Amino acid sequence: MKSQVESPESFPAAWIGAIALSAIAAIAGAYFSPPLHYLFKPLTTLLIAAMVWRHGRDAEPAYRRTILAGLLLSTCGDAFLMLPGDWFVFGLGSFLCAHIAYLLGLCGRARLAALKLPFLGYAALATAVLCVLWPHLPGELRIPVIVYVVVLAAMAAQAAVVWRRWPVRATALAALGGGFFVASDATLAIDRFAAPFGAASLVVLATYWVAQTLIGLSVRPLGAAATARERT
Repeated sequence: MKSQVESPESFPAAWIGAIALSAIAAIAGAYFSPPLHYLFKPLTTLLIAAMVWRHGRDAEPAYRRTILAGLLLSTCGDAFLMLPGDWFVFGLGSFLCAHIAYLLGLCGRARLAALKLPFLGYAALATAVLCVLWPHLPGELRIPVIVYVVVLAAMAAQAAVVWRRWPVRATALAALGGGFFVASDATLAIDRFAAPFGAASLVVLATYWVAQTLIGLSVRPLGAAATARERT
């Protein structure tokens, strides 16, 4: 069973510490210092990408590439969402592309929707969130938001499918990351369109970087038990 788990040294604790400190600085900046926020928000996501680039070389190359692409696209989304003015659609588009990249990577580990239950569960959750948002969404954003929610829910559901098919540490991390991403984006959308609240930045950014870190940490070998079987 040893081959199923990547050694702890593959993702040193120093990286997690640096990501956490950068995230704390970005969140503090969101409340108290815009320049601090502008610096550390993209830097935090880039640190996760750097961790994957440096320590994810033993994972499947295609999976590593798609996760790195998703993290870099997410960094673009980070930048758009913090710029002065209304860059929301550009941020939404960047994160949509990031989720597509993650979904493609996850489909390399298991066939899309190979298990139905995770997709049904996330579909129900996505529908509930859309029902809350719908009366408050501007007409021009309704279709883009629907597309985004569908892709996000599919990404999170596929991560859960992969974990159920290949229950090892790498897939569990991705499944948790998908769940945290849904929680982060649902909170962001509710705060922006339906019911703003003061702690939104804290909740949104904390769950967002937990999600991205977990997805980054999923870039590790699945182990002999998984790679020896056909992924269907």
